[in-house]
Amino acid sequence: MTTTNSDGPDFASTSLPRHLVRGVIGFGSLIGAFALIPVLGPVSLLLLPVGVLALRGCPMCWAIGLMQTVSRGRLQRSCEGGSCKLTLADRDHQERPTAPVPL
Repeated sequence: MTTTNSDGPDFASTSLPRHLVRGVIGFGSLIGAFALIPVLGPVSLLLLPVGVLALRGCPMCWAIGLMQTVSRGRLQRSCEGGSCKLTLADRDHQERPTAPVPL
């Protein structure tokens, strides 16, 4: 059996609390940029780059990173004979099969 790593982009953080803090800062900055326009005027739009940087580009990237951060070290994709499946690693690092994943 051949185990492969994802070849796609990695949006995960090193820890879940760090990722959640990035989300609070990012979404808070994006919301604040528009909510504070009546109070601060166009100056509040300076919060937009802070939000975009905290979310690493977009809210969807942050959401994908959240899923990657939560599943890191728990899920592995293994391919054999043209079909791939996800496996869950037990605490003692043994693998148990789960539902097949379409290619």
